[in-house]
Amino acid sequence: MPYGSDSYHFAYFFAQNLYWVALIPIFILSLAAQVKVSGSFRRYNAVANRRRLTGAQAAQAVLQASGVSDVDVRRCGGTLTDHYDPRDNTIYLSQSVYDAPTIAAVGVAAHEAGHAVQYAEGYGPVRLRSAIVPATQIGSRFSFILLLIGMVLYSQTLFLVGIVLFSLTTVFQLVTLPVEFNASHRALAAIEDRRLLDEDEIGGARSVLSAAALTYVAALLMSVLQLLRFVLIFLSRGGGNRQGGDR
Repeated sequence: MPYGSDSYHFAYFFAQNLYWVALIPIFILSLAAQVKVSGSFRRYNAVANRRRLTGAQAAQAVLQASGVSDVDVRRCGGTLTDHYDPRDNTIYLSQSVYDAPTIAAVGVAAHEAGHAVQYAEGYGPVRLRSAIVPATQIGSRFSFILLLIGMVLYSQTLFLVGIVLFSLTTVFQLVTLPVEFNASHRALAAIEDRRLLDEDEIGGARSVLSAAALTYVAALLMSVLQLLRFVLIFLSRGGGNRQGGDR
């Protein structure tokens, strides 16, 4: 009888419990990262930098320091929605960053400018991330559907395809880490070299960017945990099939 062996049930039980045990600290880390990002941004976005430099001006300064001149800097709606869009080569800064002459605004804007510089220089990890975006979109769209169908129909093949598709999102999260860390490194280096902030203000910008980086670490850990869970379930189901077939 398929999936009826004691070893299968133990393996499945182990996979499920490993997931829930590991999920708790990762969830706490993710929640703490989000709280830290919001808290750090609010704290340092309430502190004006001494040079009265706005986020938009900081972004332009970082671009200029790197010899990049063809990138637009525009406003966008929302809070903490700042991003660089390589499709139109534009840095989008939220209202609380674009016009704000604060420590946090300089740090966030410089980080997004760092992404623009990465694309301009052909930075390896960002090129790899751009290359796998289409595959990642397919994986995120269809992986859970195939995993669910594979579970319901007891189809190892469909379940395996679902795992492979889901793994693409994990790879994307993994590649994103060096991209984000490098953008922050570029931002802080430019802030210091161009003296966009005073020495005692740089710590505030670093705090905001470090908190943001932690959210990407938490996202990767969550994705790895999900992938490990699916792999363990797949292996345990395979064991159940083999032992069930021997009976």
